[in-house]
Amino acid sequence: MYVLVQRQTVRDADRDCLIVRRSDLMENMVESQDFKVDVVYVSSQLITLATPQTNYSTRGGLSLFNNPIMHLDERQQQVCALDIDYIKRRLALDTHKFHRDAIINAVQAMIIDFFDFHATLHAEDEAVSQQHSVLMNNFLSMLERGDYRRHRELGYYADRLCVTSKYLSEVSKRISGFSTAYWIARYTSLDIARLLHAKQLTFTEIMDLFGFSSESYFSRYVHKHLGASPSSFAE
Repeated sequence: MYVLVQRQTVRDADRDCLIVRRSDLMENMVESQDFKVDVVYVSSQLITLATPQTNYSTRGGLSLFNNPIMHLDERQQQVCALDIDYIKRRLALDTHKFHRDAIINAVQAMIIDFFDFHATLHAEDEAVSQQHSVLMNNFLSMLERGDYRRHRELGYYADRLCVTSKYLSEVSKRISGFSTAYWIARYTSLDIARLLHAKQLTFTEIMDLFGFSSESYFSRYVHKHLGASPSSFAE
């Protein structure tokens, strides 16, 4: 998994910050002539090393998954521009004896600023316990690695996290505002939509990949979560 951070200027208007947790979701993006963009790709390993030890990352990350664009004010725009410029400067200093540590430090500063942007924009102030944060992160890690392709039942995740289904649902609802079923369906539907748009696999191959027992069940699932039939993506 890769995290993509994008700062864009649309016709010299206000800058927005777009954060995407998976680089494969950017495959269908195309270049436009009416905006400038700065892009920073960060590996998941580096994100793990650079993310501060704060439970806010869980709540902020979940919110950004649903709403990946942050509309920044003038002060935030300046801070974001400084963060990106600093990372560029640090990357260029490749003879630095502690180059790796310097890059981690630069990325961490950017992440902390993003936490500040998000907390200011969404006024998130409810405390999240370390126990709940770890549980939610572990649940999301299972989804990130693709377990949803074969397991969309809540009990599967609860059993492997050594909690009850009810408890996992309560934690998910408290931290993210959504149920575990929502997150399982969200990851599944986004992945299916990406594969349908790519047109590299047939409907039957996609259906088999996700373990759907019949074409009718697959069609109903796609229509329910994506609002269209699988065949409509081929048009």
